Amino acid sequence: MMTRLERELSPRLHYHNVHHVRDVLNAALRIGRSEGVDDAGLELIGVAAVFHDSGFILDVKDHEATGCLFARDYLPGAGFNENEIELVCGMIMATHVPQQPKNDWEMILCDADLDYLGRDDFFETGNKVFRELVEFGHLISEREWNEMQVRFLSEHHYFTQTSKLERKPAKDAFLEKVRLLLA
Repeated sequence: MMTRLERELSPRLHYHNVHHVRDVLNAALRIGRSEGVDDAGLELIGVAAVFHDSGFILDVKDHEATGCLFARDYLPGAGFNENEIELVCGMIMATHVPQQPKNDWEMILCDADLDYLGRDDFFETGNKVFRELVEFGHLISEREWNEMQVRFLSEHHYFTQTSKLERKPAKDAFLEKVRLLLA
């Protein structure tokens, strides 16, 4: 799937690209290990991380559902059973904003998907999101972007203990910095 993502994702996707997929995969495995997930669970979380934004190949708006279609098409040939595929699709669908995970693995993938909100590369990564939103006509100005970030950061919360401890303090500090930019 990674090769297909590299080949078929639009270059207009400044944020939802292969770099993001790799970033989410690494974060998901790190969080999963910290949360005590076994190897079999980590494998499924990793698969879900790879597929979670694959739907952007065809459909920006409903990319999670499209990603599930890709997973259902690809994973049986890779030896995954129906139950495993449903778990993967549950994790993919949980990343739809506003995130509403129903179990621990879904919580892990949700936190991994927005891990950057509490990392040192917050502004750099946020700029990629901003450029992508401008590219697709969803935003016009930097002020509009900062207002959107304040709303998003205010409403967002991490689900896992790992992310609450490791990312929430910095995320809260970034929220205050963005508020200052608007003042």
